[in-house]
Amino acid sequence: MYKCSRCKEPVRSGMNTVGLQCEKCGSKVFYKERPNVRKPVKGR
Repeated sequence: MYKCSRCKEPVRSGMNTVGLQCEKCGSKVFYKERPNVRKPVKGR
């Protein structure tokens, strides 16, 4: 799931489309939403 960086609107079409723009604001910058999950890391 991708969101527009300017208006935070979810992207409706696929990211493989050439020349993709946000339908609402026209921005061309998107970011992938990541779940807010904490992963445990063990020290050596």
